[in-house]
Amino acid sequence: TGVGVLQTAADEGILSIGVDSNQNYMHPGKVLTSMLKRVDNAVYDAFTQGANLETGFNVMGLANGGVGYALDEHNASLVSADMQASVDAAAGQIASGALSVHDYMSDNACPVE
Repeated sequence: TGVGVLQTAADEGILSIGVDSNQNYMHPGKVLTSMLKRVDNAVYDAFTQGANLETGFNVMGLANGGVGYALDEHNASLVSADMQASVDAAAGQIASGALSVHDYMSDNACPVE
């Protein structure tokens, strides 16, 4: 399980990355960050659309607050200001379309360029 991987990594002194929700608290100082699926934002957006909500498949990403990463008191000592600035700059470029990220779902491949 994901929780088991975080535990084993912490036991071995290896940094790990949580997924789906903020898991930094599980092993403070051992989880570099957690990649967040911002379901809260998706639900909020759906509720605010009310009767105008269009059903179907909706993909959320960086530009509309669908994903992100966790930075808190449990991993702050692991992430330098320069690292945070680099990640935030890349996220901004991805959100604006200036930096393209391959969509794995389009062809089930992870090309390396």
